[in-house]
Amino acid sequence: MSCLTTPPAAAAHDASAGDFNAFETMQPRAPARTPPERRNGARVKSADLPPSGVYLPNNNLLAPHMRSPEYVQISTAAAMTLGLMPGRMHRCACTRCLNLLLTYPEGCRANCAYCGLARHREADRDYADRNFIRVDWPAVPVERMVEIVARDGAASAFHRMCISMITHPRSDADTVAVLRAWTRRIDPAAVPVSILSNPTTMSRDDVLRLKDLGADIFTVALDAATPAIFERTRGKGVQSPHRWSKYWEILQAARAIFGPQKFGAHIIIGMGETEHEALTLVQQLVDLGGHSHLFCFFPERGSLMDHLPATPRDQWRRVQLARYLMDYAAVRLEHMRFDEHGRVVDFGLPKAELDDIIDDGVAFRTSGCPGKFRDDISACDRPYGDSPPSDIASFPFAPNRADLRRIRRQLRVPVVREDA
Repeated sequence: MSCLTTPPAAAAHDASAGDFNAFETMQPRAPARTPPERRNGARVKSADLPPSGVYLPNNNLLAPHMRSPEYVQISTAAAMTLGLMPGRMHRCACTRCLNLLLTYPEGCRANCAYCGLARHREADRDYADRNFIRVDWPAVPVERMVEIVARDGAASAFHRMCISMITHPRSDADTVAVLRAWTRRIDPAAVPVSILSNPTTMSRDDVLRLKDLGADIFTVALDAATPAIFERTRGKGVQSPHRWSKYWEILQAARAIFGPQKFGAHIIIGMGETEHEALTLVQQLVDLGGHSHLFCFFPERGSLMDHLPATPRDQWRRVQLARYLMDYAAVRLEHMRFDEHGRVVDFGLPKAELDDIIDDGVAFRTSGCPGKFRDDISACDRPYGDSPPSDIASFPFAPNRADLRRIRRQLRVPVVREDA
């Protein structure tokens, strides 16, 4: 096995390397001031239009006054899978995970720099009309959504449901209410439930309550790989309330309450961290008994980082592969080698073993909470949530031979195996 080469601190953020997003490059814009008449969902609350069934964003109507727990937003892929929206998904059958977002006219009160749901967008866009991970999120009555899934029973296309909390005073109580509405009709053993938490508003008792009510997996969206990037993109740097220490407090509570392999953290790759820094965090999560779920940075339209470059594919593929080896092949950070810019130059496995894992393709699929096929194949496939179909970052389906050839080129390893 190879030994670890720790990159010098100065070289780790050298912007001249060109094939990774350096710290200096990934500076968000400062949030603009919101006019008082547009703050806290004032326009929607003033009009107070009653909701009527499914609300499709951007339909040239003023967003109705919708609130959780009666309403939630769901991803475009989930809406198509439920039959609530027409359309087809490129090369895949929509999604196996029913992703939910709590929703309120006031919206999320955080201001994360990379997020389309951020508070600063209330200046020009009602909350229910904001894009998130590249797509619109229709709003649906919880009762109707539950009825559809309960009707399908064991034949449901969904392997998992996930409640995504937002930063709002009602978020904790309404997450409990939505979870109860779900488990009254749907057995969590048939369609397990994940919680994508908002640690900023939570206590240890909140985590315990969700476990007691039937939640299967609890995740924390750290998103930033380092405290400095977290502060710049999620904390005081963008007038946002989140704190790195609070996120870790709730993550540790989830570890104690949910147990090994039942908790994890989201990490966005390409926001200014080095590969060594990102994989140090992955190793830390492995050592705690948890998992990491990776996202490839994409400049979300309307966010404070929409002017910045998406993650270069070679950087992304190296981290994807290394993270998979650490989570599922017992490779550790100290087995790998890194160059002076913190890039992976040796994955810590013999070439034949590495070739087999690359050719299996699972390492390059969307990472997230597991489904019903294999522990390393996520139910949360998030089709094209971090890339366009023309340049897929996280594959929501098994890569074919042409995909794998492209992946090998992006990894800068031979396209044709030597033993083929």
